[in-house]
Amino acid sequence: MTVDAGQGLKSPIPSARDEAAPQPRLEPMLDLEWSQAIELPRFALPADRPGDLRQAWVHRAAEDVVLALYRRASGLEGPLPAPWWLRAVASGRLESRELGFRIEDRIAQLLTRRPGWEFVPWAADGESGYWEFMPSERGKSGHSIPTTVVNTDRHGGWIDVLPAHSGTTPEPIPVAGLAGLRSRLGEFEAVR
Repeated sequence: MTVDAGQGLKSPIPSARDEAAPQPRLEPMLDLEWSQAIELPRFALPADRPGDLRQAWVHRAAEDVVLALYRRASGLEGPLPAPWWLRAVASGRLESRELGFRIEDRIAQLLTRRPGWEFVPWAADGESGYWEFMPSERGKSGHSIPTTVVNTDRHGGWIDVLPAHSGTTPEPIPVAGLAGLRSRLGEFEAVR
């Protein structure tokens, strides 16, 4: 016996329209796109120096493309989490990302040879990590936060030092580049 199941029933599926359906308007979600741009891969290895952290899209993509996305995304809501060197390149005060990498690498070369300095890779989103002078923490002076060296876009020396402290964070000390850091290390390391 043969049964025609569709006989006399209306199809629950509407027929195709003759006119084209309006296409949805898709806009990029810049906040999401930017957060993915600075995000490190899940398989990132432990970092002993800033160069070990350079695995995000902002470190590998063409510099002009990174800069264009940064400018588009930062125009919406103000300051974005970003590496110090990208903010400096975007403002026209640093020539290139490569020069920013070189500055970070030279600081690493200087501090890794000196006892007591440790690289801290877990900085704020997008940042390049920072250096702490561990003997300045919990030493004779009793400070709970060690002397810290961090890259910055606040000034053209690109290096700030936060003195060892407890409680309120002191104003950063601007340092005149790598030569300035090298000449003042004794002063910064004297706080214990």
